[in-house]
Amino acid sequence: MKKTLTILLIGLFSLGLSAQEQKKEKFSPEKFDAELQNYIVKEANLSQQEAAEFFPVYKDMQQKQRALFDRLRKLGKDKPQDEKACQEAIRQHDDLEIEMKKIQQAYHNRFMELLPASKVYNIMKAEDRFHRRMLRGWGHNGKHGEWQQKKGH
Repeated sequence: MKKTLTILLIGLFSLGLSAQEQKKEKFSPEKFDAELQNYIVKEANLSQQEAAEFFPVYKDMQQKQRALFDRLRKLGKDKPQDEKACQEAIRQHDDLEIEMKKIQQAYHNRFMELLPASKVYNIMKAEDRFHRRMLRGWGHNGKHGEWQQKKGH
């Protein structure tokens, strides 16, 4: 009886630890941003000074884009009930997408005031690669950050 109780307690303890490990694997925006920032610094070969000047402006751009993205997501949650409402939803969606691109263009110009165009180009490419790899990693195993081990980064 004691052996059975001991085995049961060990099993429950193991399940508790396993559940805690799974909770740790949840998406963390802070971790994501830190990984993105490190990846950009490495891939674009930014010096500490360049990174210190660039990332506050970059974070400002991201904040403005996220606000628009939130509006886009909210717009897409409810399906309009008639043709007129669908047309209006499409127009609003397009307007938000255009506004997002205008923000991106304005910030790219600001980035080029801080950094050489070649580094801004490398940043843009690095950001795109990072997002694609993260999405690919989530699709394969559902865990964020796994692509780094798989890809050797």
